[in-house]
Amino acid sequence: QVSLVESGGGSVQAGGSLRLSCEPIGHFYSASCLGWFRHAPGKERETVAVVYPGTTNTYYADSVRGRFTISRVRGTESLSLQMNNLAPEDTATYLCVLSLRPGATCLKDNDLDAWGQGTLVTVSS
Repeated sequence: QVSLVESGGGSVQAGGSLRLSCEPIGHFYSASCLGWFRHAPGKERETVAVVYPGTTNTYYADSVRGRFTISRVRGTESLSLQMNNLAPEDTATYLCVLSLRPGATCLKDNDLDAWGQGTLVTVSS
């Protein structure tokens, strides 16, 4: 069984930056995809970014493309999300997700095998 532990959330002013990290705990061969979701009060959960190990493919939500960068620590399954030029609308709890299923996209709940507890990001104007 795999669990995910996020860190790096906090409070920042608009225009600032934060870097989130996600550490998988548990033994597994390789993930098909790893990514970040976010959930803000009163809003639907949003897939922020996804990376596909073994490929150069990534996915970014339109709302974060050009400002956020998802990356993996080389040779590990650890994941990070560099968030630049943050805006108040980026305020949310950010959750790390992972799928071990071949061909998974990490874009749908039923694709996922593990969720983190989340880390809160608050951006003030």
